[in-house]
Amino acid sequence: MKKKLLETQFALCIKNDGCGDIEKRKFYQILPDEEAAREGYLRVVDESQEDYLYPESYFVFVELPPKAQEAFVAAV
Repeated sequence: MKKKLLETQFALCIKNDGCGDIEKRKFYQILPDEEAAREGYLRVVDESQEDYLYPESYFVFVELPPKAQEAFVAAV
């Protein structure tokens, strides 16, 4: 589990222009996707509990405490 937590990234949604599956001021788990990143997108586990691409500009990366990371990873 420690390795998985170290590889997991989280971001705060700061914008959601017309995207009903993400909410401003909410944290989301970000999954690695190099191809999407090159195009300016992030692969986000959204409110549907599925992962979709959203514009990177909608998020700010954050570092969460280990207990918060564990709660996110366990919920997915």
